[in-house]
Amino acid sequence: METQALSDVVNTAAQMSMWDLVWASDTVTKVVMIGLIAASVWSWAIIFEKYATLRHVKKMSKKFEEAFWSGGSLDRLYDAIGNRPRDPMSAMFLAAMKEWRRSDIMKSKTDRSLRGASLQQRTEKAMMVCMDKELEDLDNRLGFLASTGSVAPLVGLFGTVWGIINSFNAIAATQSNSLSAMAPGIAEALFTTAFGLIAAIPAVVAYNMITTQIDRYANRLENFIAEFSTILSREIDDTTLKAEMAGE
Repeated sequence: METQALSDVVNTAAQMSMWDLVWASDTVTKVVMIGLIAASVWSWAIIFEKYATLRHVKKMSKKFEEAFWSGGSLDRLYDAIGNRPRDPMSAMFLAAMKEWRRSDIMKSKTDRSLRGASLQQRTEKAMMVCMDKELEDLDNRLGFLASTGSVAPLVGLFGTVWGIINSFNAIAATQSNSLSAMAPGIAEALFTTAFGLIAAIPAVVAYNMITTQIDRYANRLENFIAEFSTILSREIDDTTLKAEMAGE
């Protein structure tokens, strides 16, 4: 009899697909599984969006750097970009050039050097503020990946515990410790554990890789600030020297 019962359980399990086992679970387990699946789908949407955005940003920044270091006029480059920067680096350049064009360094004869130093500080500040804003946009929604990576295994663990509890309840209700009594609860436990890992592992890996790329890009932006600040300092010195030579 026990052999026949075990054979029936095996045949029934073989006929049921994975989704049949999922939908045969109780309401709590279904909610846990659906929540984990939704978190996994949203995580993948964020991952694809971030990789596409970073790829576009890096491509546009490379084109901007080529134009910036081509030796052409910065004013001409500023006019060419207009008010439509296509990447954080060009946005920082626009912020710096706006401060430069609003400056009144040539209007004062007595404290022109002080005004030049103040202009450089304002320009660097404008670039830093712009950089922080652009990086904040790149970091947007990454917190969901971090939360999914840390919370999903715990949610899966909750489903695992719930499935084990159901197994014990089935044993108590049927007064039997056979496989047919324990199988549904064990299946629920294994499925929720699997869904928790399926949601968590890609989220953690992608979060680490994306944040690493953003950090590298942030270093690239900081280097651009330092390089542009050097160019601006040289331009201020040249402007001051020409004014002094002209006797202004």
